[in-house]
Amino acid sequence: MRPLVELLESYKEGRASLEEVLSFLKHFPSEDLDFARVDHHRTLRRGYPEVVYGEGKSAEQILTILRAMGRHGGPLLATRVSPEKAERVQKDLPGLRYDATARMLYRKEPREPQPAGPIRSVQVLCAGSSDLPVAEEAAITAEVLGRHVERFYDVGVAGLHRLLSLRRQLDRATAYVVVAGMEGALPSVVAGLVARPVIAVPTSVGYGASFGGIAALLGMLNSCAPGVAVVNIDNGFGAGYLASMIADMADEAPQDKTRPHGPGHGGCHGKGIQA
Repeated sequence: MRPLVELLESYKEGRASLEEVLSFLKHFPSEDLDFARVDHHRTLRRGYPEVVYGEGKSAEQILTILRAMGRHGGPLLATRVSPEKAERVQKDLPGLRYDATARMLYRKEPREPQPAGPIRSVQVLCAGSSDLPVAEEAAITAEVLGRHVERFYDVGVAGLHRLLSLRRQLDRATAYVVVAGMEGALPSVVAGLVARPVIAVPTSVGYGASFGGIAALLGMLNSCAPGVAVVNIDNGFGAGYLASMIADMADEAPQDKTRPHGPGHGGCHGKGIQA
């Protein structure tokens, strides 16, 4: 959205020609690449640009899509990209960074200075080190979409004191992404401690009866704590995206300073909602 706004302002002030504006709009709102149609209008419509799902695409296809998106400015993000594909793409787009843990190629926009006052962050927590790939996918997604992210890893319920020691730090977040495999209990515990939305991410980590994350998914959907939404198994990207949207809404709304910083209701009611 920013490049279009800047171009229109430049045209209005006489610093850009009509030909430059028409050239920019030539492939707007979408661009046909034969194998894909890039949605350049998505930032105006939804606030965030299109994201490339890299699994199942060749390195050349990922590169072609990212190039098309890059011509319109803004952040770039491709998920589930293997190291081999990433290396090929980075040769032609050297400004991209690659995170091997999260399997993501990305380019951030320069972050504007944070306003004075409480940090409006997204916090990403994960139960164990085996959950790191999914947790990092969520964290990097939120960062690329412009959010300040705090990470708290290896704080699962097998050692509850590790989570409880973070109690004061947890008050800083606008939304929480909580990643866990095995029985998937961590989101319920976090939701019982905080006053803002918790996005639960079940992972496929666990032994046989975890059924590739289905046990954690069902546990999170049946959470006793209210205020828990659940995304699909291993879907760190979806959780990071949703947390960013929640944080953006909080930025736009006036802050209610009379609101308590703790759960408003006791008891066991309110089920998890699949997002």
